[in-house]
Parts: sequence; structure tokens; C-alpha cells
Amino acid sequence: MSDDKLSLPDLEKSNAPVPPPDFGAAMGIEPAARSAADLEAVFDVPVKVSAVLGRSRMEVGELLKLGPGAVLELDRKVGEAIDIYVNDRLIARGEVVLVEDKLGVTMTEIIKAERN
Repeated sequence: MSDDKLSLPDLEKSNAPVPPPDFGAAMGIEPAARSAADLEAVFDVPVKVSAVLGRSRMEVGELLKLGPGAVLELDRKVGEAIDIYVNDRLIARGEVVLVEDKLGVTMTEIIKAERN
């Protein structure tokens, strides 16, 4: 091992220097092509995905009076972004889209998770 020191970039700063293409080779690491197949081990891990259009608070008695065709007022306005949760963690915001005869969600903003 030589006395040459390699400075590592600060990944938290957006203006961090980008390592040269031969960075891995300089560290003695063989380059590896990455693909979706690299994640195959987690393909079968179940996750719960929720798209929250809005929320409403009511008493149980009011809830029991609701029937087919009832309109429920939510805390969001028409056209406002919806929240997308994965395993009860907010990961994105998006909008509702209609694909053929089914509802879908398009992600418009990814929420950066804050680590403790």
C-alpha cells in the first residue's frame, strides 16, 4: 500500500467533484455492469403502497349513515398533489391519471427521506 491518499467526494454537496471513469480501477475494483437483475433477491419482498387522495374526520355514527353515492369532503382541493406512501413512509407526491378505464397515479415529486 502506498502513502498516496485519495480524497473521497462529499456526496451530500451538489457541487462535489465527480470521480473519474477509472476511479474503480484506481481502487483495484473490477467494473461491473449493473441492471435490474442485480435486485432480483428483493423482487419477492412484499411492500404496501398507498395513494392518499385526502383525509376526513367524522364520528362513527356519521360513517354508518354513509351509503352508495354519498359524497365525502376531503382536506384537499381538486388538482392538489396526492401523497404516495410505501410501507407507511411518504416517498412521493403525484397526481391521479385515468388509463383506459382504470385510475392510476403518476409520481411528480420524490420526497427525500431524512435519516435519523
